[in-house]
Amino acid sequence: MQTHTGPGRDVTLTVGHEELRIRGIYEVVSITNDFLAGLLFVVGSIMFFWQSTMYPATWCFVVGSFLFLARPAIRLTRRVHLGRISGATRPGESARDF
Repeated sequence: MQTHTGPGRDVTLTVGHEELRIRGIYEVVSITNDFLAGLLFVVGSIMFFWQSTMYPATWCFVVGSFLFLARPAIRLTRRVHLGRISGATRPGESARDF
């Protein structure tokens, strides 16, 4: 991605097709991960209302916790992947959650 500034402080961003595709893939992976983690926590919370389902509810929380732990791993992997195709991670790059 390249940034150009013009005389009127306009900014033009040039992003390669491969970089856009990679960003899109990681965004989908991140959203799916977050959705599954949240879903497991909701299901686990509901299951805790009954004594008979507390054991599987606990597993929902454990798996959901690992999915929340995967969030920074997904972000780090995305940054490394983009750094490899563009040569270096740019200091001005957004640190969005995907």
